[in-house]
Amino acid sequence: MKIQTPRGTVIKTKAGTVKLVWNTNFDSKAENAFSVTQKYIDSEVLRLSAPYLPKQSGMLEKLGILGTEIGSGEVVYNGPYARYDYYGKVMVGRAPKKLIDRDLTFHGAPKRGAFWFERMKADKKDQILNGAAKIAGKEMK
Repeated sequence: MKIQTPRGTVIKTKAGTVKLVWNTNFDSKAENAFSVTQKYIDSEVLRLSAPYLPKQSGMLEKLGILGTEIGSGEVVYNGPYARYDYYGKVMVGRAPKKLIDRDLTFHGAPKRGAFWFERMKADKKDQILNGAAKIAGKEMK
């Protein structure tokens, strides 16, 4: 059986007849709901990751805000040292720096430090998903 859109289709069975009709507003509603929900997720990832970021001057948090286009689905900490901080390993030499097998030490550890997104996600994933579900559901009404 193939459901055709937007006209719909009629299905007849022994139990009765039903007509399936495509909601003509679905595309625009769904697109809006996805867009609003993605903006929420991106914003929450930035906000909830902040306490996990290495923090010396606070610049890394600002780089995330400046490097991220809210709603794009990609959070970017756009700075020359962000990658080094994320992986938490000492890198030496001139660019491109060379990785050595020595861990960075972070002020505010163990909460602040390497792999901040993964650690935030482990702690806050359900909170983000529940909020996203509420927003998506509200936007689809």
